[in-house]
Amino acid sequence: MTTDIVALIEFYEKEKAIDRERVVEALEYAFCSAYRKMVPGADAIETLRAEINEKKGDTRIFASLEVVADDDYIDKFNEVPVGIAQKKDATAEIGSRLDFDVTPKNFGRIAVQTAKQTMMQRLRQAEKEKIYDEFKDRAGDIVSGSVRRFEKSDVMVDLGKFEARMPSKERVGTEDYSVGDRIRCYVVSVDNEGRGPEIILSRSHPNFVRRLFESEVAEISDRTVELRAVAREAGYRTKVAVYTHDDKVDPVGACVGLRGARVKNIVRELNNERVDIIRWNDDVAEFVTEALKPAVVRSLSLDEENRVVNVTVDEEDLSKAIGRRGQNARLTSKLTGWDVQVRKDESQHEQFVARVDDAATHLAGDLGIDPAIAGKLFRAGGVTVDMVAQMPAEYISSEIGVELEEAIRILNAAKGEDAAPEAAEAPAEVSEEAPAETEAPAEETTEG
Repeated sequence: MTTDIVALIEFYEKEKAIDRERVVEALEYAFCSAYRKMVPGADAIETLRAEINEKKGDTRIFASLEVVADDDYIDKFNEVPVGIAQKKDATAEIGSRLDFDVTPKNFGRIAVQTAKQTMMQRLRQAEKEKIYDEFKDRAGDIVSGSVRRFEKSDVMVDLGKFEARMPSKERVGTEDYSVGDRIRCYVVSVDNEGRGPEIILSRSHPNFVRRLFESEVAEISDRTVELRAVAREAGYRTKVAVYTHDDKVDPVGACVGLRGARVKNIVRELNNERVDIIRWNDDVAEFVTEALKPAVVRSLSLDEENRVVNVTVDEEDLSKAIGRRGQNARLTSKLTGWDVQVRKDESQHEQFVARVDDAATHLAGDLGIDPAIAGKLFRAGGVTVDMVAQMPAEYISSEIGVELEEAIRILNAAKGEDAAPEAAEAPAEVSEEAPAETEAPAEETTEG
């Protein structure tokens, strides 16, 4: 039993990194609790202490009794008559206190089993307090550990001497972990409530990206470059805004690094999450324009009262500006602190329609046709009279919805030919399905 106590003290001191004094204190408390349970009436003892020989493992229990006059002696659990006290210590006087060894025979062997639960509770509490003392100032840091186990959807991470928790809400949805995987995490907080100190980790927190940039980019760590804002949708895309007061330093280039080395390291740690690095600008319009790239902003207006930015882009840039599942616009809003509303530029469409109408009007005049028909002809590819002249009559008829004869007339007008010869062609084309004897005159008419 004594060997067990010595081994227990050494285990918690070396393996759990708990101060030896705190381990011994926990054991002494547990043995006192065990004594009160084992010895009848011991609950009445007000002052009780345990004394452990740390080298041998021996345990003794002492009761501290008050010295009282022989006639005043009433409480055998907390008092001792002065006559008896002076036999033990000649200097004892009324009002002083003496310690008496009250250790039962074979106490240690029995007490270990009785005190086990109390002892472990105290030691676990000491361990938790150790965690809190060491990690209370590390909130906001990045730590490395290995996945130890899973509790439902939470990940328990082994940090060496301590264990930390990564709740499901702090996980990245696109990442899968296995027991034994080495991971880096951001320390969100060290809670010291409820069940005791608990280290909360995250890989989805925006500040995880911030700390990665600080560790990779020397200009940020020495404050030459400032990382002004971070907006993140973990697992998919992150936008960071950087700024510098030094005109000689390119903040974006510093973060990217030579041949992209710095940002590649960060992207690799984020499992290929897309990272956009943007130059900070105090001008909201310029900042939003830069943040929405690669989309090109056509026009922009600010509603300062409601902090809304109305952005107009070309139709071909609309999908770029909004981004996949709206990420680009949404992250731009988070990054800038303004509600960014993206719309398609309708003015180009209106200008196109106006150009079509104008061209159709001129085409109608040149061909002597209705402007509505001319508009259909324009959209079918007949932009100019010369282009109309190259179209087959059958194509004109089907595309603009007119009879073949009308299509031939339009074609002749485009060619600058009279309607009569073209009209004569019509039976020739139609006569292909006629009897064979009519084909020769038709060919002769065409040749003539």
